[in-house]
Amino acid sequence: MTVGSQINSVKVEITVLLGRSRLAMHQLLRMGRGALIQLDTGEYDPLWILANGHPIARGEITIQGERLTVTVTDKADVHEYYANLA
Repeated sequence: MTVGSQINSVKVEITVLLGRSRLAMHQLLRMGRGALIQLDTGEYDPLWILANGHPIARGEITIQGERLTVTVTDKADVHEYYANLA
């Protein structure tokens, strides 16, 4: 097996984190279809891009016609990411 084929077989889960919210379980259970959850970020705040649950970059949302895309804008500051979890 060559190095190239080994790299191609590695699975990476990419997550785009738009924001966070804290809810009591009873609030979550009462939510129905179409319910809105207010996030702790603003419309133009940078979002987090995670690889296998670890922050790797910051980005922004771009809308191109019917498509929603994420543009990488900077590398992630891991300390900032974990400081915001508290």
